[in-house]
Amino acid sequence: MLPGTGGLNIKPPKGRRVRRVPIIEPLEPVLRRLTVQRGRNLPLLRGPRGGVITTAALRNATNWDALVASLGFPGLRRHDLRHAGATWFAKAGIPIHVVNHILGHASVETTRAYLHTDNTALQNAGARMNEHLRRQR
Repeated sequence: MLPGTGGLNIKPPKGRRVRRVPIIEPLEPVLRRLTVQRGRNLPLLRGPRGGVITTAALRNATNWDALVASLGFPGLRRHDLRHAGATWFAKAGIPIHVVNHILGHASVETTRAYLHTDNTALQNAGARMNEHLRRQR
């Protein structure tokens, strides 16, 4: 959302395409609480003075820097959570073209850059290779 003449204008996503995203069960109660008795097409969240939520307002409202430091992840950016979410969707077996749609990327190659291999996947790859080599003997 951006301030505009006569009020606020809804800013389209960077890709300018409307997209639908799945709502996972752990988020349902929060979204229900936020949307109860809310007019249709109104912003889900507002900034501290009722306007847009700026990056700085979000950082301050969540005490982001202290939070990530206390969790042992100093320097973690909120955008890094987008990478984590994409990786979790892929790890759950969601096809990359669907993850691409969820993220709203124009290219699957951009989505591919968001996916990161975790230690479990590396250990599983090693175990599968060991099993393959045992069968070859």
